[in-house]
Amino acid sequence: MIDVNGVSVGYDDHTIIEDMNFHIEEGEFFGILGPNGSGKTTLFKAMTGLLPLMDGAISLKGRPLHQFSSRELATHIAVLPQISTESFSYEVRETVMLGRYAHQKGFFKGATERDMEVVGKVMEQTGIAPLENRYLHELSGGERQRVFLAQALAQEPKILLLDEPTNHLDLSYQKSLLDLIKSQTINETLTVVAIFHDLNLASLYCDRLLLLDKGKTKLLHHPEEVLKEKHIEEVYHTKVQKQAHPLVAKPQMVIVPEERRTENLILDERYINSSEECIHFNSPFPLKCMSSGIIGAGIGWYSDFINRRVPIDYDSRDYQEDMREYLVHKELDPSLSVGMMTALDLTNMICERFESDGRSVFIMVTAGVGNAMDVSTSYQYDIHSKPGTINTWVFINGNLSDEAYIEAIVTSTEAKVKALHDMEVRDRRNGSLATGTPTDSILIASSQKGKLEPFAGPVTPIGKLIGRGVYEVTKKAIQLYMEKKEGGL
Repeated sequence: MIDVNGVSVGYDDHTIIEDMNFHIEEGEFFGILGPNGSGKTTLFKAMTGLLPLMDGAISLKGRPLHQFSSRELATHIAVLPQISTESFSYEVRETVMLGRYAHQKGFFKGATERDMEVVGKVMEQTGIAPLENRYLHELSGGERQRVFLAQALAQEPKILLLDEPTNHLDLSYQKSLLDLIKSQTINETLTVVAIFHDLNLASLYCDRLLLLDKGKTKLLHHPEEVLKEKHIEEVYHTKVQKQAHPLVAKPQMVIVPEERRTENLILDERYINSSEECIHFNSPFPLKCMSSGIIGAGIGWYSDFINRRVPIDYDSRDYQEDMREYLVHKELDPSLSVGMMTALDLTNMICERFESDGRSVFIMVTAGVGNAMDVSTSYQYDIHSKPGTINTWVFINGNLSDEAYIEAIVTSTEAKVKALHDMEVRDRRNGSLATGTPTDSILIASSQKGKLEPFAGPVTPIGKLIGRGVYEVTKKAIQLYMEKKEGGL
């Protein structure tokens, strides 16, 4: 569809884009990225035919761009510029009809039945038909951008060039506009070339990305390859972190602010507040967590951690909402909290700090094994899930990678199972050694300060502390539970 071969372009004798080469397929959503001054706008102007080339050629379906007349080019390429805060006093339908100019013939160039049909179609597609008799200056920024998109689509172009299409638009309008444009690439095989400053939007909607650096190609590839921390940090000179989007297979980048120096506080028993109804660990700063809590499950940053005692016959139909209400009653923010439940007497909680070579972990466990089970035979039984039995909290004074979080859960689970085996805890249904209970929960929480811990397997420095700590604390918690049960407490 579009070929850019050996293109150099700039202003006067100053070259901005140097020896640029790429090909864009029909129906492709092609994104152009780069910091300010990297040459995005200069390349864009060259592709619209507004800026003469110093060297090389840009071709459309094998025909050099300079061989097209302005009117002919307008039937192939439409441009949606950045939204302007100024609007002329045209009605919406009149504005969209201007997109048909290149197709109109004759001296007076009046609108034909075909023109009216196309304008009506694109106004429906862009959702602006109800606005047709309103004036542009009466519309919101998002509505005006949709009008200009309809005008561009009214040209019936094969290629749509977008310069920061979501500039000045709120989140809702950004999404709806890009969803609409993406649908055109799929349903109408429209080819789209767009400049983006927002790396995450580019990742979500583009098929390929061209990353520019000082007028040259840094990388041209799929978003998964271009949006890597190394490439973005080299080009933008800003520390970033790559994360997976929670719903679609597209990478997302987050800016990492400069770390502020804070007091080196150690997570330990000083931050525990206990009562008959709950154990509350109130961290002095937010911790990055991975948990299976009722509230705060998954990955997030939290500062309040609640292990709430509920009756053995607790049966809330909406336990998550019940926990939220409980946290609010305790004057805690549910969005900053991890909440778990247990039916145990909370005086059964055991906690201990373990340290070695400048590393430390703080382990908290409540463990009841009256409903212990062997996971390998659980499929044979209809086991009713009673609330909270072994809740394991691992607080780490350190900086974990994503891999280390997952490995910390594995290490903790292995240590818990070993403690159960050594305490001869058995599945009362078949007598085999138990591996846990039906409702065990786990929390891995890290301060994310200090040296990076890339792994947390059982033979790593931090993994050794986690394995030893979870094993010893779980074993003590089970022993305390058994002693109280035997004593009738």
